[in-house]
Amino acid sequence: MPLYELATDRMTAIEATTFAAANVKERQDLQRWLREQIEIIVPDGMVLAEEFSNWEDSRRSIDLLVLDRDANLVVVELKRTEDGGHMELQALRYAAMISAMTFHQAVEAHGLFLAKLGIKEDPQTRILAFLDWEEAEEDAFGQDVRIVLASADFSKELTTAVLWLNERDVDIRCVRMAPYKYGGRTILDVQQVIPLPEAVEYQVRVKEKASQERAARHEQGGRADRNFRFWAALLEKANAVLPLHRNISPARDNWVAATAHGLQYNYVTARGIGRVELYITRSDPAVNKAIFEDLKQHEAAVEKAFGGPLYWQRMDGRMACRISVDVDDGSVNDESTWGQLHDAMVDAMKRLEAALRPYADKYRQGGSPDAD
Repeated sequence: MPLYELATDRMTAIEATTFAAANVKERQDLQRWLREQIEIIVPDGMVLAEEFSNWEDSRRSIDLLVLDRDANLVVVELKRTEDGGHMELQALRYAAMISAMTFHQAVEAHGLFLAKLGIKEDPQTRILAFLDWEEAEEDAFGQDVRIVLASADFSKELTTAVLWLNERDVDIRCVRMAPYKYGGRTILDVQQVIPLPEAVEYQVRVKEKASQERAARHEQGGRADRNFRFWAALLEKANAVLPLHRNISPARDNWVAATAHGLQYNYVTARGIGRVELYITRSDPAVNKAIFEDLKQHEAAVEKAFGGPLYWQRMDGRMACRISVDVDDGSVNDESTWGQLHDAMVDAMKRLEAALRPYADKYRQGGSPDAD
């Protein structure tokens, strides 16, 4: 679908272009930009490595190897073409090859990545901080491998293959990056086209039913299935009293987020208990710190409105900041307590969002910390 500029008397189509016509290179430009702003196609992801090829055939490499907050690996493949080529086949091969990566190997790969960029930071410290882990947890690392395909467009053959793989519980997504010419500039329309947003609710019901049937057959559910059921039940309660997460689907991660302009209201499970938080994670760490400091000026008023103390984490040396509160009225590991834990987490989120709203809304609407 084309984009249109709205004027007083008509709508004018914005001219579509191609990456080639805009002189945008695949590796030198697209890959470099997304390496610095991976959240554009992998929300709240962390780049572990670029051009990763730690196997015998070094001619084959993963464009961007990403880690998500549930310690899963994400294979990101990029193309600037209008059909995506055979990128789904490449990505599947890479996902299989990377599936056995250990935490130690991830640290080693990230160390090489940082050294290449001239960043003098400890790779293990960065990974642990991103995962919110106090120490390495080999058993919890890399339990799944996800795939994100990003291209100017995708062929029918590719999308058919991706839809078929999704039906078989392979987490593979297509993100279309369509360039346009506007006022002498090149603008980019970024849209996830598979799974389609309109089909998410239906897919959630189907996958939840399939997960429950598998759990009944095998008398046990894995961590991912447990998370999915936990969030599905929580979101059902939350959406009845608060609109914040109504467009969010349950996930297999340990968190669900309502994101706007780099500010996320997150439900999180960690160490068996719950947490609700405002997670400040724009692409510029300095901006995140400035937003945090502006909000912290109102700490007393926010905590009074919330009804108790909050944990204010500036997290120096890291990109993001966090304002949070732990919720321990139950355990994610004990399904019999989920109801009371859900109630307590929804109540805490309702109070947190209301308390922060007078000060945080301008940033969730795209405001700058320098703006009045």
